[in-house]
Amino acid sequence: MQMTKAQWDELIAHAQEDAPNECCGYLSLEEGAVRQTVRAPNERNSPYGYELGFKALMGANELEDEGLEVGIYHSHPRSPAEPSQTDINLAHYPGWRYLIVSLVDREPGSGPHVRSWWIAEGRVTEEEIVVS
Repeated sequence: MQMTKAQWDELIAHAQEDAPNECCGYLSLEEGAVRQTVRAPNERNSPYGYELGFKALMGANELEDEGLEVGIYHSHPRSPAEPSQTDINLAHYPGWRYLIVSLVDREPGSGPHVRSWWIAEGRVTEEEIVVS
């Protein structure tokens, strides 16, 4: 998957602005490259989970209907950018990517980061993100 530095920075900015709560939103992609990031309200308004509202889910589904690829993103303000069991259980769209923005340093001084995952039938596979 590819994204620009500006798109990467936008996901991190959203996570930082909504902290300590989790943020969420969705992405449109074409041939594995992010075209657009769309912020959505976290209906749970919680540091322990996220829920896309009806409007955001409809927007993401419309992208898929238009033949675009879809990614859902959310943040982990205090934990690594790895899917929790809750994230795995809530991944109802096996053809969509799931991105997690972590505000926790992977290594001292490394800062916030984003990771992308395919989640289908309880199986989790990481996808490399290339930032250009």
